[in-house]
Order: sequence, then structure tokens, then C-alpha cells
Amino acid sequence: MPAAGNRQNEPSVSRFCMSIDSLDWESQRVFLAVLRTGSLSGAARMLGIAQATARRRIEKLESSVGVSLFLRTPAGLQPTDAARELGEHVEAMDAAARAFTRRAGEGADAAEGVVRITSSELLGVEVLPPMLLEIRRTLPAVRLELSVQDRLEALPRQEADIAVRLQRPSEANVVARRAGALRVGLYATADCIQAYGLPQTRDELRHMPMIGPDRRLADRRVLAEQGVIDADQPFAIACDHHVAQFAALKAGLGVGVCPRQLAKPLELVPVLAQEIGFDVDVWIAMHGDLRRVKRVAGVFDALARELDGWLAG
Repeated sequence: MPAAGNRQNEPSVSRFCMSIDSLDWESQRVFLAVLRTGSLSGAARMLGIAQATARRRIEKLESSVGVSLFLRTPAGLQPTDAARELGEHVEAMDAAARAFTRRAGEGADAAEGVVRITSSELLGVEVLPPMLLEIRRTLPAVRLELSVQDRLEALPRQEADIAVRLQRPSEANVVARRAGALRVGLYATADCIQAYGLPQTRDELRHMPMIGPDRRLADRRVLAEQGVIDADQPFAIACDHHVAQFAALKAGLGVGVCPRQLAKPLELVPVLAQEIGFDVDVWIAMHGDLRRVKRVAGVFDALARELDGWLAG
């Protein structure tokens, strides 16, 4: 993996010198994970291996194909043109392998085995664990994997069996249902309100310490479009991770965005509730081919019921 400044002419895929015996799927899985995450550390976390192992796998693959696949940059590993070209083929291999596994498990009538669920960070940390406890009680033979990240894992590629998302899935052959909506507004702790007062107008709100996004411009844009903040709103606490924002809110560091369903049990105080608030739909989805797999269908139905009840509360 050379540095970005050392980039040389790269051969196309058709000119790679390799033999089928010199390649192994594990190295290609690491290669695909690095493409998807942009770093060795991210790939290692995704696959549950050591970062040093991921590096060795990439170096082995580069040796096999006879070309550098990634360039080291301050922003992470940048794929070369050759890596992008090869990535299309490895994506197809990954999809085929997952389809094989999926088909192999479709004949099982028992609700047992592994079901992988993916969700956003805030839902995965603050909402889903108690629901998974109930699912484990009703489906004790099912082992659950929970992937918590804001990157959307692809259901068609079988990166996950079930996805809980904050936007309607658009992939082909995906079964989805709307579980309900998060009612999002501004909240603060009672101690914060006691220290700064409860704002009655937007002008008074601007004098409150605010918690919001840092460099994630898309989040700031959404909040501005929904009328939650002004476009030039300064933040006393700026962070791009929603879980960290929620932690800062609970710690009393300021006024922050929060779903009503999370704020109510903590007795957080609504701020300008009559003026500021919007709904975010919550969707639960799975690959259409998995409807016949009992363990996946069972978890899907149980999780949908849990989400329905929680969102309606």
C-alpha cells in the first residue's frame, strides 16, 4: 500500500498476473471490507479480526495480483483504479456466497440459527437491546447479531438479514413495513432549565447552550429545513455521533434534539414544543427471499411488534 504521492501506472484487471490457486476468499473478504469502510481498522471491526491480520491479507492479495490496491492518504486508504475494477467482481462473489448461504438455510423449518440485525447507532444503543431481550425469550434457539452503525448495510448483498432504518428502503426485492414514527423535538434536563430558564421564544432559545452536529452538514441541513435551528446556529457542544449527542443532553450540557419516546422516560423537559418538532418514520426491512426462513421471519415479526408498541408509547 504505497503513499498517495507514489502512485504509478496501474495495470487493468485483464493484465493482472495471478493464478486461481494463489487467491483465497478470506483475503478478498478483507479487500471488500476495506473498500466499504475505507480503512484497515474499519475492515477489522466489520470482520471481527485483528487490524494486523487485515493488513497481512491485503498485502497477500496485492502480492497475488501484482499491483497496489490502496494508497495511504490522511483521510484513510484510497482505492486505486485497479481496486475499484476488481471490487465489482468481488462484490458479485460476495453476493453469490451470501445467496448460497441463504438458499442453504431456507429449507430449515426450525426457528434456530443466526439472525443479523443492523440499525442506526442511536436505535441500536438506546432502543433495540430491551427488545432483543424479549425476542431471545420467545426464540431462545436464535442467536442474534447486532450491527450498530449509521452506514446502511445492504440487504440485497446479505450484509444483514433485518434492517431497522430511518428512511424507506429502496432496494429491489426488499420487504419493508413502517413501524411508526419518532416524534423529534428539542429537550433539556430540569437542571439545565433551572440554570438557564425555559425559553419562550426562538430568540430566547438562541441564548441557550445548544447541542448539535459538528461536521455532518447533512444533519445541520435537515434540522434547518425542519425549523429546529437557524442555518447559522452556533452549538456549545458539537458532535456528529447521535449517541454522544444524546449523552450530552442527558448530562445537562444544553438543549438538544431528541425523540419524545426517549425523552419521556427520562423526564426531559420539552423546549418550544408547540413550535418545534417533526416526525421521522422508522422502517423494518428484510430481503424478500428470507420470508420463508423461519428464524428470520420470526425475528422480523417479533421486532416489528416491539417497535410498533414502543413508537406508539
